[in-house]
This record gives sequence, structure tokens and C-alpha cells, in this order.
Amino acid sequence: MASYLDNDVKFLAGVGEARAKLLATELGVRTLGDLLHYFPFRYIDRAKVYGIKDVTEEVEDTYVQIRAQVLGKKIIGEGRGQRLSVTVRDRTGTTELVWFRGVKWIEKRLEPGREYVFFGRPHFFRGEFSMVHPEVEPVGGVSGEAQAGGLRDASRSDRPTASLQGVYHTTEKLTNLHLGTKGIYNLVCNMWPLVQGSIVETLPESLLTEQGLMGLKEALYNIHFPQSTALLKSAEYRLKFEELLGIQLDIQTKRTARINRDDGFVFPKVGEFFNRFWNEKLPFELTGAQKRVIKEIRADTVSGRQMNRLLQGDVGSGKTLVALMAMLLAADNGFQSCMMVPTEILARQHYASITKMVEGLGLRVGIITGASKSQERNLALEGAAEGYLDILIGTHALIEDRVQFANLGLVIIDEQHRFGVEQRAKLWTKNERPPHILVMTATPIPRTLAMTLYGDLEVSVIDELPPGRQPIRTYHKNDGDRLAVWGFMKREIAKGRQVYVVYPLIQESEKMDYKDLYDGFESISRDFPRPEYQVIAVHGKMRAEDKQQAMREFKDKQAQIMVATSVIEVGVDVPNATVMVIESAERFGLSQLHQLRGRVGRGGEQSYCVLMSGQKLSKEARQRLGAMVETNDGFELAEMDLRLRGAGDMAGTQQSGLAWELRIADLGRDQQIIEMTRQVASRILETDPMVTDPLLAALREKFTPRTPKDFSNIS
Repeated sequence: MASYLDNDVKFLAGVGEARAKLLATELGVRTLGDLLHYFPFRYIDRAKVYGIKDVTEEVEDTYVQIRAQVLGKKIIGEGRGQRLSVTVRDRTGTTELVWFRGVKWIEKRLEPGREYVFFGRPHFFRGEFSMVHPEVEPVGGVSGEAQAGGLRDASRSDRPTASLQGVYHTTEKLTNLHLGTKGIYNLVCNMWPLVQGSIVETLPESLLTEQGLMGLKEALYNIHFPQSTALLKSAEYRLKFEELLGIQLDIQTKRTARINRDDGFVFPKVGEFFNRFWNEKLPFELTGAQKRVIKEIRADTVSGRQMNRLLQGDVGSGKTLVALMAMLLAADNGFQSCMMVPTEILARQHYASITKMVEGLGLRVGIITGASKSQERNLALEGAAEGYLDILIGTHALIEDRVQFANLGLVIIDEQHRFGVEQRAKLWTKNERPPHILVMTATPIPRTLAMTLYGDLEVSVIDELPPGRQPIRTYHKNDGDRLAVWGFMKREIAKGRQVYVVYPLIQESEKMDYKDLYDGFESISRDFPRPEYQVIAVHGKMRAEDKQQAMREFKDKQAQIMVATSVIEVGVDVPNATVMVIESAERFGLSQLHQLRGRVGRGGEQSYCVLMSGQKLSKEARQRLGAMVETNDGFELAEMDLRLRGAGDMAGTQQSGLAWELRIADLGRDQQIIEMTRQVASRILETDPMVTDPLLAALREKFTPRTPKDFSNIS
């Protein structure tokens, strides 16, 4: 039987066809149930009334409420350019209120001498406070005419009441159709009387009692219309617990099913490829961490179960070498391997380095990218399909249907967070039986986030750097230090070293006052003139062959300075580069700053990272840059990044790895709830491994990622 919650939102008062279409495309809200689960992101205390003189630029609230008497009003301008200016006064002072829409209607209903409550976002011009389009509520109630016109009426019996008013995310398109945050709040108010009778509890009574959880109906009411701060916190906890428990049940049942399967390829031999490489080709002594990870991979590939392993390692820790040795194991047992990487640059670099390392072993390596020429592409396609290629390295081109393998036994994905869930999963389907999976990342992932994002994977960590590497020294400087930084760059170049200068944008943005690459390139070229210095530029909008040429010139020491965007975050390995200057460093997150810093320090020489910023920084930006100066520990920085920016920014977009649409939980700030739900899920599955409890089965289904069934092995 269909639930009332499944009804189309277009039938709700205040919506209609046009707004319904926009709610669907902009917010994903298509039904009353979707709207019910579209939660506020913060709240405003409507019980608090400010004095006019107390509303300053230091006021933390984005919205404020004042109670004031109308002194005077006037309509300024004509036609569509009209605006209504109203002067109001309370016991502390006077201010101006302005309306650009509904001018004549508002003007008729604001009576001079009468007192009203005005609620809206404060604006400041030369220190003077005003409000634009505030909500209006007459003190003592409103007339029937005003009520019909849409002024707020707090006395309506069917309208939910709250001491805190929810603020909802919206978009410019919705706001233009009068569905700003207040408009969405009004829709939620209209919806509640219709849906409250259709809300059915989703957790077993025993679990509610055990965990001291609020019931679902009460939680949903208090998340939209909090009756107190304490009830709001209880509602948030209940809804977060439900969401995270559903995800943990999904993760752990998939993991159990994978472990219980016995359809994994077995690599019993450690043969000629692996042994000759170990004895004749190994470029340096492996660290203890690398040896440990190789043993873990080896154990997976002889277990009879499909390997599904996440390899974390800081930049320069030697993950690629470990991946190569895993591919050698596959080749020794007659299986092919492929490695998918996010950029053309990185694919070419891996192809060149792996081809060089296995030279003379008789191993056949191919490459395929979106920019591959016909001959290169045809050789890769034929070699993979016929089975005479042992290793195929590529970009997203690997997931194309025309790329087929004769006997694919191992899939490696580098910088895996840059690929979408379905993109990764397509590689698993290149065989009838799933190949072994090794996903790698140089972006350290905090334990809590890894448990949730990658809970179906075993986790390996390379927590040592190869011998001879020196810690990178990091400094924070501002524009006033630029001449000193330029002088330092010249001294390093005089020693034969090379320098990166990274900018956050390709060209100037009107909305963001950050240094842009074009302006920076011209400035650096003036201060580092030819022929003494050679400066090159690299950015994402260049043609692939032009980028490759620039990279080659830099690697071959034909240029001393590379001016670039964060396109060099991965895939550039120049041991002679010892200085990384990051312009507008406050623009970057901690994980990205750490990735960029890892482009230097790859040789034996002391290397440096200089973080350039403006003088005015937010508290959070100062924390980030200070942390970069204090530590080189990527995991410590990742934990801080998770706390400061949340999991969404760290994981990137939904497409970039987060398989679940989190409506209320925050993977950065809800670590205790994550741990609790993980334990509860484990306990449930011990006694009910098939999740036969109807409520829990429905909960797990609700939070199972909606991906094609062919991708059932994804994490």
C-alpha cells in the first residue's frame, strides 16, 4: 500500500507544477517524504529580540528579529524600479527597512505609529544597519485581509510552532520563485499536518529503549520545529543514529558476504617475474611498512577470496612500487593486471617508470588514455583482449566497453577518490569472476571516515618514508614577504634546484580575490627574466600534448620554475624540485595543501614549502596554515581537515566516493555515533546475519547505495 509520503510534492499548498519541477532538479525533493527528510542546516532563535542599536556587524546570527514602531514610509522610483523605504524606531534607535517586491501591498498594510516584529538578514553600509525584505508580524496579531495576503500569522491552529526556526539550504533559482529558506520553511509547515499520521517507526522498540532514542515521529517534528534546544539535540541524535546504523548494516553485510565467498582467483606461485625483480631490479631497500603490505596482499591472493584492499600511504611513501610487485605476482600466475589513474600526466608517468623498472624481465606493458593515438590504442585493445599484455595502465579510458581482457586478475586504482563509484565498479565487471582489487590513495583518510567510506575494504597503511628523505620545512608568509621569498627562490635555483609556484585559479574571478595563474606567470617572468631563468606554465585547460611537453621540459631541467594550478597535485615527480610556493594558500584545504607539498622532497636534498596568503585570514584558515607549518604528518592533518571542513569536502562530491547521501550525519563530527552504530550493527549481525528483522531489513535497504546490480562488489 502506497504511503501518503509518496505523494507528489506538486499537490502541496504553495508548490504547483513549476515549483515542483525546480524542487526536484535543484534539491531532489519530489515527494512529501523527500520534503519531510529535507532537514534544516541550522536554526534561529525566534524568541530573541534585538534592540536596533545592538545589531552590529559582530552579531553572529545571520538573521535577527527586532520589535519596532513604524515612523514613516515612502515609495521611491517608478515602475519596476520602485522600492519601499520604511523608517522604524525602538527604544534604542532607528533604522531603515527596504522592499523591492510587493511594494504597494506592503506599503498599504504598514500603519505609521503601529508596532511590528520584523525578522530578516541584517545589512550594513558604512556601519549603518538596515534590513531588506524582512518578514513582518504585527504585534497583537493580523487581520483576515493581511492573513490572506500572506503575512505571518502565529495564531493559526494548524501551523506547527517552534522556539527555534529552521534554516534550509536553497538555490538562486528557487529563491527567484519565492522559495528561499523561509519559503521552504513555509512548505514544511504546510506539509506537517498532512504527513504526521503516515510516519511509521523504523527502529525496533528494544533498540529505542536500549539506546535511549526518541521515537521517529517526535524526532522529525523536533528537527523541523524544535520545542527546545534539548529536544533538538535528541532529535538530531536519533536521526543520525538511524542513518549511520543503516549504513553500517549495509557495509558489514556486504563485507561478510564477500569474505564468505570462495570465488577469488588464487595466486599460489611466487615466480620468475617477482623473484628476478626482487633480486635484480629493486631500486632501493623496501621499508618495513612496504614489506608488511606486500605480505598482506600475498595473503589475500592465496586465500581463495577476492582481495578488496585500500592502501593508504603519504606522498612519496612508495605505493607504486608495492602495486607493481602485486602485478608481478599476478603475472607469475598467468593473470593480467590493470592500473587506472585519474590523469593523463600520471598515466604517462606510471607507464614510463614501470616500463623502465621491468625492462629485461619479458613483461609486456601497455597504456591507453583518452589522448592515445590510434596505433597506441589499437595495440592496447588487442593486447588486453588477446592476453599478450601483462599490464595495462590507463585513465578513465580503461572502463570503456571496448576494453576487454583475456584473464584480468588484478585491478589497481590510484588516487581512487577521484573516480566515481560506478566508474570504479565497471572495472570489476571486466571478468565473469571478480578480480582482486587494490585501491590506493595518497590522501590520508582518518580512521572514522575510512570505516564508513571504505568499510568493506581491508586497510593497509605505508607509514614510513624511503630512506634518505628529509622532512619538508614549511613556512607561512604574506604579500609583504614576497621579495624575500623571490630572493630565496633565486638562491635555490643558483644551487641547481627547481621551483613550483601553484595558483588556485587559471584566471581572475570577480567573486574571489585570489592570485591567478596568468597574472602570476607574467609577474614571475618579469622578476625572473630570460635567458638567466626559464619559466613555464601548466594548467588543466592546456592540450594534453602541450602539458606533456611542459612536464618533460621541467623534468629535463630546461626550465627552473613551473607556474601551475593544482593540476600538478598528482602525477609530477621531479626529484630536483626543492621549493613549492603555494599562492593564496588559504584557498586550499589541508589535504590538498599536503598533496601539493608532497611534490617536493622527493630527492635527497632539503626541500621547502612556502604558503603565501593575504593579511586578513579567517580563524579556520589560520588554523589550517598553522597546522601545515607544524607537522608533516598527513594523517594528523587529515583528522584536522575532517574536523574543520567535514567529510563532504574531503571525499569530494557524491560522485567522488561517498556512496551514501547523508541527510543529517556528519562523518567528521559524529565519530562517537559512528563507532556506536558500528558496534550495534556487529552485534545485530552476530545473531541475525541475514537481517531478517523487517524493520532492520527496511533500514538497511533504505541506506543501500542505489547502484546497478552489476556493481554489487563496490565498497
